[in-house]
Amino acid sequence: MSAVACEHRDIAIRPMREADLDEVLSIEREAYEFPWSREIFRDCLRVGYNCRVLESDGKVNAYGMLQIAAGKARLLNLCVRNRLHRRGLGRRLLAFLIEVARARHTRSLVLEVRPSNAAARRLYASMGFAEVGVSRGYYPARTGREDAVLLSLALQ
Repeated sequence: MSAVACEHRDIAIRPMREADLDEVLSIEREAYEFPWSREIFRDCLRVGYNCRVLESDGKVNAYGMLQIAAGKARLLNLCVRNRLHRRGLGRRLLAFLIEVARARHTRSLVLEVRPSNAAARRLYASMGFAEVGVSRGYYPARTGREDAVLLSLALQ
């Protein structure tokens, strides 16, 4: 576990544990209108996905979940506590997960993002992700479904 300073915060990125799920769910529920359930997070831990939490000031303030299979990586979820947006935590965690994928010799990292999530789209673009398609009706929305923009980052 490495700790570095970022905006006067001690930051550590470490594997997510089941004991973290109350904090993870708190972040998830404040961020999303249609949050993942505890069972989804437990399943991700159980099957061995690369689930990480970012701690700052001794508290879980972000998490990311990475699935790696058949030479490809998929970012399943990346979320930062709302009050801590725009402080570099998401960028730091994303960079860490990209390095995890590279270390596993994956060819690419893919993800889906809501077209309406402008902040996330800016982050991903700034990290080199390119739009490669659209999944129609991917996300639940108040009025039916919302598409997902498919993004990919070449790692080799």
